[in-house]
Amino acid sequence: MELVRPLIMTVLQSQNPIIQLTKNLGQRTVASCSPSPASVQKYIVKNYFYYYLFRFSAALGQEVFYITFLPFTHWNIDPYLSRRLVIIWVLVMYIGQMAKDILKWPRPFSPPVVKLEKRVIAEYGMPSTHAMAATTISFTLLISTMDRYQYPFVLGLLTAVVFSTLVCLSRVYTGMHTVLDVLGGILVTAVLIVLTYPAWTLIDRLDSASPLFPVCVIVVPFFLCYNYPVSDCYSPTRADTTTILAAGAGVTLGFWINHFFQLVSAPGESLPVIQNIPPLTTDMVVLGLTKFVVGIVLILLVRQLVQNLSLQVLYSWFKVVTRNKEARRRLEIEVPYKFVTYTSVGICATTFVPMLHRFLGLL
Repeated sequence: MELVRPLIMTVLQSQNPIIQLTKNLGQRTVASCSPSPASVQKYIVKNYFYYYLFRFSAALGQEVFYITFLPFTHWNIDPYLSRRLVIIWVLVMYIGQMAKDILKWPRPFSPPVVKLEKRVIAEYGMPSTHAMAATTISFTLLISTMDRYQYPFVLGLLTAVVFSTLVCLSRVYTGMHTVLDVLGGILVTAVLIVLTYPAWTLIDRLDSASPLFPVCVIVVPFFLCYNYPVSDCYSPTRADTTTILAAGAGVTLGFWINHFFQLVSAPGESLPVIQNIPPLTTDMVVLGLTKFVVGIVLILLVRQLVQNLSLQVLYSWFKVVTRNKEARRRLEIEVPYKFVTYTSVGICATTFVPMLHRFLGLL
């Protein structure tokens, strides 16, 4: 019997595309979902144009885009527009991420589809948060700039449609979502934009809220992260949701700090309409890129410093072996370190980076 048991276990594991590994990490037990070697498909690219187009389009809905585009908008285009984008994006993404772990709809089965992404393979499928994020960013940007800048509306609408469509199609091409997942994400986003639009003017005035406002900005998002729906096995959904909510809290708190300590001049009551958008010159490009590089370097330094420090404190508090990557998945470690890290990133991007720009004469 002892000789047969390993053979039976091997056969059972080979039949499952996902192997659940349960590891006791002290106070909590974490189930880890990871693809087995048999589930990792090999594929041959027959059309490199579509392959690279949709792989690039998929990246437009990932953290690498948000950590570059949203700060760039704040530093080089319009900080108040950036704040509106971040807050609406945070709201939509939280609802989308939470809906995944409530509905628990599986991703497309592989085979027959070939999944080109591995990190989020353990997440559920409905709705597509990539589709929600792309639709939110593109159409919130379009609606918010209509009364602030003068440009051909048809051109702006076409840009928003093309951007969101590319990201949505990339989710089907990469095998991560069904068409229904994508359509569900678009529909939920459209409803949320319509419902929240009357409050967008209130969002523009959050920086002038009461002195108790920072407490709410920190406590409410942290509570939502800590009480996130429990999944059957570990997936990066809770960590990503914590990152998003923490970044939104940091950005909002940063704007409040700027207003409370009068670090920036207050905007006028009426939003001015720019009749002619200035032409893009070499000096503008160099200045914008310089501000972007300086800001990103400072953000990355703050993120690394705060992350290492917070992990060391939590590891010491819960008596966990240092550099134990599995321990990061524990609720009492993952949520606090992610929340503290990305709240600091949000504050840095909106408060300390502009101060550094001003000190270096880049404003």
